[in-house]
Amino acid sequence: MSTCFDDPDPEAPKAVSMLPEPYVVVSRNQETADTFTIALRPADGGVMRSFAPGQFNMLYAFGTGESAISISGSPEDGGVLVHTIRRVGAVTSALDRLAPGSVVGLRGPFGSPWPMQQVRGRDLVFVAGGIGLAPLRPAILQVFSHRADYGRIVILAGARSPADVIFHDELHSWMQEPDTEVQLTVDRADADWHHHVGVVTTLIPRARFDPANAVAMVCGPEIMMRFTAVEMARIGLPEARIFVTLERNMKCAVGLCGHCQFGPEFICRDGPVFRHDRIRHWFSHREV
Repeated sequence: MSTCFDDPDPEAPKAVSMLPEPYVVVSRNQETADTFTIALRPADGGVMRSFAPGQFNMLYAFGTGESAISISGSPEDGGVLVHTIRRVGAVTSALDRLAPGSVVGLRGPFGSPWPMQQVRGRDLVFVAGGIGLAPLRPAILQVFSHRADYGRIVILAGARSPADVIFHDELHSWMQEPDTEVQLTVDRADADWHHHVGVVTTLIPRARFDPANAVAMVCGPEIMMRFTAVEMARIGLPEARIFVTLERNMKCAVGLCGHCQFGPEFICRDGPVFRHDRIRHWFSHREV
């Protein structure tokens, strides 16, 4: 079993273009009131770009601007590129208005991936807050496609309310997978909610996995990721086996503009996936 977690996945594809290429929206699905999923295909019918779980694309809404969006589909589905997007600003609002047949610009893939090759044989714990499940989904789908390569799978997903849970049906289908544990929680429940209530970190002591053999992959608000790392350390999971992904202020995707600088790192170039002990210090500085 590999024990090196210092380098990105050696099989990660490399970005090949700095100019947006036209992609057509082939389908759209409303996940929640403010979150939607679109599937894209090259407008010229050309070859789909490959990507590794954890990487992101830059999506360009013509006439509005560009935004960094994690890829949320399977890395083994060569037919479409899937992105799950929360509507929070001008660009994501413009993307939200696109119907099937619309064209967007796409650059990518960019960034470091989840360490899928290095963690083979280990228990994997995925911890997601809100839309943070979207960047984790490609890794989860890859694990289920190569189930014998990994140990026990634990998926802990939290949201503000039952209406804010994304991939609801898929989460329940994963509950039926062998040697897999899926726990859901919300901050505010309703009468129809039959799962846990509370922040997602309260699920960690309830989960069944071996900290001595586990790797955690975490995505959500930064405060949630900080406290997830604290709770994981408390039960004996070393920081060197906790990975987080950051998506903040990315503009150019190649580390030139400086918008996404995080301490000495550039998230678009050195991330977005980081080993937690590598960036822990900067998490504690509110101005960074």
